[in-house]
Amino acid sequence: MTEGETFNNCRTVAIPWPFSKRKVECAGAAFLRYYNIKCHGEDTFLEASTSKDKTEEVVFEDNVEYLRSLDPKEWKKQDHYAVLGMKDLRFKASDDDIKRAYRQKVLKHHPDKRKAQGEEVRSDDDYFTCITKAYEILGTPKNRRSFDSVDPTFDDTVPTASDVKRDGFIKTFSMYFEINARWSEKKNVPLLGDENSSREFVERFYAFWYEFDSWREFSYMDEEEKEKGSDREERRWIEKQNKVARAKLKKEEMARIRSLVDLAYANDPRIQKFKQEDKDKKLAAKRARQDAVQAKKAEEERLLKEAQLAKQKAEEAERAKIEAARAEREMQKKNLRKEKKSLRDLCKTNNYYAQNDNETVSHMAAVEKICELMKLMELQDFIKELEANGRSSFLKTMKDTEDKLEAERHALFENKKVEEHRTKKSAALKAPVEWSVEMTQLLIKAVNLFPAGTNQRWEVVANFLNQHGTFTDERRFNAKEVLNKAKDLQSSDFSKSSLKKAANEEAFDQFEKDKKKVTSTIDDNSISKNDTSKVVNGISPKVNGDVKPPKEEKSWTKTEQELLEQAIKTFPASTGDRWDKIADCIPNRSKKDCMKRYKELVELVKAKKQAANLAK
Repeated sequence: MTEGETFNNCRTVAIPWPFSKRKVECAGAAFLRYYNIKCHGEDTFLEASTSKDKTEEVVFEDNVEYLRSLDPKEWKKQDHYAVLGMKDLRFKASDDDIKRAYRQKVLKHHPDKRKAQGEEVRSDDDYFTCITKAYEILGTPKNRRSFDSVDPTFDDTVPTASDVKRDGFIKTFSMYFEINARWSEKKNVPLLGDENSSREFVERFYAFWYEFDSWREFSYMDEEEKEKGSDREERRWIEKQNKVARAKLKKEEMARIRSLVDLAYANDPRIQKFKQEDKDKKLAAKRARQDAVQAKKAEEERLLKEAQLAKQKAEEAERAKIEAARAEREMQKKNLRKEKKSLRDLCKTNNYYAQNDNETVSHMAAVEKICELMKLMELQDFIKELEANGRSSFLKTMKDTEDKLEAERHALFENKKVEEHRTKKSAALKAPVEWSVEMTQLLIKAVNLFPAGTNQRWEVVANFLNQHGTFTDERRFNAKEVLNKAKDLQSSDFSKSSLKKAANEEAFDQFEKDKKKVTSTIDDNSISKNDTSKVVNGISPKVNGDVKPPKEEKSWTKTEQELLEQAIKTFPASTGDRWDKIADCIPNRSKKDCMKRYKELVELVKAKKQAANLAK
């Protein structure tokens, strides 16, 4: 099949057989059936269409009067689409349409063609310059986009409230959003939809338009062209002015789009419906919460009423119990009074079981004592015994009553003595302990031993004083007393205090005692005969300078050992100048002595552990 042949109403266009990577436009389905049978498996691209060729559909206008009315110098004010005869097609025209329109205009309106037909042509202001300029702008993508951005036929207005009320929301805004969708940098611009559009669709629509990215730019409206500048500085100045004007127009354009979207959002009945649904939903949730609160409040009130009713019942039961106990006590008192009266009457009838007047008085007093001490059951039993045994039972009971009263008086006296002793002891313990010189020195050592920052410092210092101090009674120091004494010492002038003098004297006495313990050994071979003679004459011999008397090492006391252990705990290994601080806490001991004693203790512990391991 060659170019121009037809088969079953299909026309080939520059396609040699076979159809490998070619384009064929068909007018019917018979060719497709034939091609699938004959050429199955070939790498071809086929496009079928029942419509006529696009080149036959597009018709370009040719308005000669309009072309002659154009001024080539005012080319920026001209409609370039109308110049090329595409006034209605405009931005929908393809590049091929623009080329064909320009060719038609050239074939018909070229100055050479018109001169050949006898028309007079002026080369300086001929309208053909407008045709060339129109193709120069529309034929270049960048220039065409610049012209399309300021298309004079585009409606830059936004609808008014009356327009929306007259034509309805959907009809009014659908048109405006459709014509403005041409400026979008992103493809697949969402449509406005209809009244039944879902919430997700509507929200996606407004999200797109509130973030609308427009490619529209306004370089076509530059007042001056940069290329016309005489030098680089002038061209830069022109470019700067143009950028400022473009930015202003771009800002106005984005404000126009935003106002369109805001107006649509404010008048969209779907948004109002969604807002009402949200409002109803929130209201329902609020009512549900209120109902829950009311139900909870009612339940709390019910529980409170039940608790109050239970409390009232319990109080009534308690009152009834108290009333019954009171009635019972009243009955017992009444019976007790009755029995006391019976006892008095019985004793009176029997002359109080007395043999003379003196006994009568004493027995009468004994009867009253018995009535005061005995309870109801005891009185009843005593009356029975009196009726049975008479005087002997009365005398026995009277004696027991006197013994019981005497025991109670003695116990009361002892309790009073114990209470007085306890009160005196408590008052003595509450009295502050007197601060002796020894205790004050011990306080100074404890303050140095436990510096500021020690946990519960003053309790620790008080315990230290109570453990190492000498006391004559059970009184001990507390943290408050120790703190007050430390403040007094700090505020007073220690240099003038007798405490410093006493401390110095004690240190000197200790030094003298240590000095007396030091013994010097002298080598007999180092003494000459002359030295011997001097000894005989009462003169002490000279000790050779090379021989030094050995110094006796002073043993560690229990108090020093305890101070060392406490100082090691107080100042851990991470403390700076640790051994200097430890030595300051122990009187009459140097840093070297403390370190040596610590090493001895470590060796001792290791030896004990080794012996224990060997024993196992």
